[in-house]
Amino acid sequence: MIGQDISQAKRILDAGDLVAIPTETVYGLAGNALNAVAVASIFETKNRPSFDPLIIHVSSLLEAENYVSDIPAPLRSLAEHFWPGPLTLLLQRKNIIPDIVTSGLDRVAVRVPDHPLTLELLAQLDFPLAAPSANPFGYISPTSPQHVDAQLGTKIAYILDGGKCKVGLESTIVGMEGDEIVIYRLGGLEISEIESLVGKVKVKSHSTSNPQAPGLLESHYAPSKPFLIGNLDELIAKYQSQGVDLAVLSFDKQFDSIPPGNQITLSPRADLKEAAACLFAAMRTLDESNAVVILAELMPESGLGKAINDRLKRAATKG
Repeated sequence: MIGQDISQAKRILDAGDLVAIPTETVYGLAGNALNAVAVASIFETKNRPSFDPLIIHVSSLLEAENYVSDIPAPLRSLAEHFWPGPLTLLLQRKNIIPDIVTSGLDRVAVRVPDHPLTLELLAQLDFPLAAPSANPFGYISPTSPQHVDAQLGTKIAYILDGGKCKVGLESTIVGMEGDEIVIYRLGGLEISEIESLVGKVKVKSHSTSNPQAPGLLESHYAPSKPFLIGNLDELIAKYQSQGVDLAVLSFDKQFDSIPPGNQITLSPRADLKEAAACLFAAMRTLDESNAVVILAELMPESGLGKAINDRLKRAATKG
C-alpha cells in the first residue's frame, strides 16, 4: 500500500515490520535498527547476499549521540553543516546497536535524511531506522514510490509516499582514520563541499556501497579462535577424542556432550531469520568462552541461509 499516513507507518515499524521511506537520495527499506530480527528481515526482503553494514537514520545530530560514543570535531562540523542531507558519518557505535547492523564492526554509519515526511516519522519513533535502498539486491535504486511498489510491493506492508527523490544518488560516506578524513563512498555530497569545510580528504580508491572499505569485513570480524565448519557430529567426536575444549554453534540442534555454556543454538525452531539476527552475537560469545576451538555448521541454502553461510565462510579458519 502506498500512502502518506505517518501514524500507520509508525505502527508497522513499532511492530517490528518494514516500511519503505522516502529520502532525498533514494527510497529506503526501513526497520527498527535496535531490533535484530527486524534488521534480519531487511536482508531477507532485499535478498541481500551478505551481511553488508547498514546505515541508520535519525532525526537530528542530538539523537545521533544516543547511538554513538564519540563524534570527532571535524565530523561534527560536517554534520552541523550538512545534516539533514546526503551525508553519512562512520562513527564509533554504542553497544545498543546490534551487531547485525554493523556486521560486527566497531563503527556504525549514521545520517539525518533531508525529507520532511521521514523526518517527521523519525521524530515520532523511539528508535533509529536501518534503511538500505528499497530494492532487491542488484537492481537499480528506487527514486519514486512506484519504483518500490514494482519491485517490493508484495513484500512490505506500506510505502510512505514522499514523491520523487530530489538527489537520487546515495549519500556520501565519510569517516576518520587517525587524524585523516576519509571518504568511503562517493555520493550526493560533493568532495569540494566537504573539503571547503574540513580541508583535504582521502578518497578510497574503490568506493563501495558498504559503509566500510572493501575487504575489511573478514579481517575485522573473524573470531580469534580457530573456527571450523563441517558436520558437527563428526567434528565433535574428532575433537573430543583429542581432549580439546570446544564450543559449538549450531542451527537448531543441541548436543548432550557439550556443556550448555559452550554451545549456542541459533534457532531451536529452525527459523533462518532468527538465526541471522543472533549470528554475530553468538559468534562473539563463543569467541569469549574458555573453548580452544569453535565448531559450526552451515545453514540450509535457502532464503537468509545463503547470507548466513556467506558470513560463516568468511569467518572460517583458512587452510
